[in-house]
Amino acid sequence: MNQESEQKCVFCDIVAKKAPAYIIDEDDLSMCILDIHPYTEGHCLVISKRHVPWWHGLTEEENTSLFKMAQKMANRMMKKFNPDFVFLYARGRRIPHTHLFLIPTFSGDVLDRFFSALENFQESPQMLAKLKEPANMEKASRLLQQP
Repeated sequence: MNQESEQKCVFCDIVAKKAPAYIIDEDDLSMCILDIHPYTEGHCLVISKRHVPWWHGLTEEENTSLFKMAQKMANRMMKKFNPDFVFLYARGRRIPHTHLFLIPTFSGDVLDRFFSALENFQESPQMLAKLKEPANMEKASRLLQQP
């Protein structure tokens, strides 16, 4: 990523304390902030302090920090908000800077309904059913086992 792109990154500005944010916690490599467009109360983002678009582009040390922070915050969310679970997903499409969504999720809320619908979709179409066939599972397994 070039320097000009990084300078326009809202997460880089938050890390540099040039943009406002509700900072929940941070360490040397990661920061947890409240999402300004929450799905539920307590919805947070865990961001890398270094500008890297995708989590798999981080160093091992940065990933360890990122996911340790996510685990710490998820446990805190479980204690403070008592959700059914804390939903985690990695993103970087709209804002190309590594961030993990941590969303306290409750039965029947918007994410629960969305993923229930997605799971129903995943279980039904013919095209997706072919992915479960042993030959296709073996092929995908072999491909992913190769470095």
